[in-house]
Amino acid sequence: MSPKKFSPHIIIAIDGHSSCGKSTLARQLARKLNFTYIDSGAMYRAVTLAAIRENIVDGIEIDELRLNILLQGLTIKFAYNSSKLRQEIYINNENVEEEIRDIEVSDSVSIISKSKMVRENLVSLQRKMSKNKRIVMDGRDIGTVVFPEAELKIFMTANEEVRAQRRFMEMKEKGSDIKLESVQKNIHYRDFIDQTRDESPLRQAPDAIVLDNSELTIEESLNWVMNLLLERFPVE
Repeated sequence: MSPKKFSPHIIIAIDGHSSCGKSTLARQLARKLNFTYIDSGAMYRAVTLAAIRENIVDGIEIDELRLNILLQGLTIKFAYNSSKLRQEIYINNENVEEEIRDIEVSDSVSIISKSKMVRENLVSLQRKMSKNKRIVMDGRDIGTVVFPEAELKIFMTANEEVRAQRRFMEMKEKGSDIKLESVQKNIHYRDFIDQTRDESPLRQAPDAIVLDNSELTIEESLNWVMNLLLERFPVE
């Protein structure tokens, strides 16, 4: 499918569990379609990083008053890095794309994501970023809360052990001295928090199509979505 021929102004919402390849798929899909990619997970990680720096979160509890003050003075934006061919996230004009992937942030991001004020703040920002459609956004509540009217919704999942192994290898490649057991515990904990929190819990939208990529490569997952797009929005 040529990006020039694929003209529908649509929103593609990709939700699912942690470490199942949502961001990788969404990023590649956006590039192939010439759509804008918005990594909502990176936005929550950015807030988490800022909160950690200010000692607002300790992995268990949040100082809600100080978190509110932090949000008022926090700017979040994406900028395209042409040398790395990717969107990178900035907080207060500081590139934190690499730092937000650290295990310390991973251990606290689900706690920050439970905050109603954080979710309301970021949902509002995500909607502003997406006013012209032709976007791919991934996260936990994109198809259920942020864009319930999205023209295409995909719910991604994969076996927990597979997800842990993928995340472990990703972190090892970046030089992290992390144990597989720690990654497994983190993913299990995040799944529990994501699915049981009061604010916008992880849920499959009724009209979402499930993609279980436990045994699929990135390329196979991308082809699966492209075929689905051709079925839903045939090129004339």
